[in-house]
Amino acid sequence: MPELDTIRSDFGNGASGPLALDEYQEFARRTYKGDLDGEELFRFLLLGLHGEVGSLLSELKKKQRDRSAYVAYSRSAVEETGDVLWYLANVALVAGIPLSALAGTTELDTGSGAATTFADLEPQAALFEEPASNAAVHEALLVLAARTGDIVSRFGEGPAGSELHARLALVFAALVNAAKQAHVSIEGAATANLSKLLGRWPITRDHGKLYDEDFHPDEQIPRRFAVEFRERQVGGTTYAFQSINGVNLGDRLTDNSAGDDDYRFHDVFHLAFAGILGWSPVLRSLLKVKRKSDGRIDEIEDGARAQITEEGISNWIFAHGLRHGAFEHVDSLDFALLKTVQEMVREYEVNDRPLWMWEEAILAGFSVFRDLKRNRGGTVEVDLHKRSIEYSEAAASGGG
Repeated sequence: MPELDTIRSDFGNGASGPLALDEYQEFARRTYKGDLDGEELFRFLLLGLHGEVGSLLSELKKKQRDRSAYVAYSRSAVEETGDVLWYLANVALVAGIPLSALAGTTELDTGSGAATTFADLEPQAALFEEPASNAAVHEALLVLAARTGDIVSRFGEGPAGSELHARLALVFAALVNAAKQAHVSIEGAATANLSKLLGRWPITRDHGKLYDEDFHPDEQIPRRFAVEFRERQVGGTTYAFQSINGVNLGDRLTDNSAGDDDYRFHDVFHLAFAGILGWSPVLRSLLKVKRKSDGRIDEIEDGARAQITEEGISNWIFAHGLRHGAFEHVDSLDFALLKTVQEMVREYEVNDRPLWMWEEAILAGFSVFRDLKRNRGGTVEVDLHKRSIEYSEAAASGGG
């Protein structure tokens, strides 16, 4: 169980064997990053549980409507099951109920005593393959939705004793049954859920090894350098020029748009990707530090398609950011945006960078972009050792 071992290591847990129900509940507690408590937290979690069950039903609806065309169902069924489990575990925790206690219901009879691990709930786990989307799944999810809705209507004002315990146990039983009918491993969903959460909100932040660390310095992105951005009018059109040590970097850029949105400064995102992720096929090409000593890496990781992908990401997040005030006064990005970016690089080395690193790179890029826009230019200092990019109004002074 290499993924589970990694998760346990991140949490400082030295356990081994199948993932225990109460162990998962403790991990779920530690991944809650809000500042609510008491009845306010309970209501928040209860609404989240209800919403995630709705999302699970929505995924089934898409699969039944689009059939084989909806290829995301395999992954989304597991992910949404894990999200429902996370909210259920935390609702129970706030109510003072161990997850293992919910498994004591007769509806979860495993034939071998009370369940203490997720593996106890799915003795036939080896049979799980492609998630199902048939009538049995539909019926099981409707039961789950009905039982969840019942709890929301009865306990919306806060947790209340043994009756809540009994009804949460019914929800847990319905979730396990729905996963079983859908051929989704409940242990796999729990593990994937923790992995996703740690990718978004890590216990410790480790940026990882630079991708070109083992290559000759001639094939490495410079570890420290500064790029000067300046504007100049040419034939009535405003262009942005970038240079390192007085040597122009790439082509002069305009906004390439009917409106004035300062897209000409968008290369700052390539610098953010390089500085924080250690990845930028576009910058490698501009700096002529492609890893040509390895033909496969040169073609796939540093090639034209990778550069087009990076440009696509830069263009997409730029447009998305402008619709949200260039993310000024924002310190967290929505999960859907980060997931979309990660999906776009699924076939490349940077796929191993967690969501929190993408968030850090995007927010840093927009922070510097706003400074460039405000001052109509300036210098961007990139430091791969510190995994940072910073803005300065001073002229570029070079780097090493």
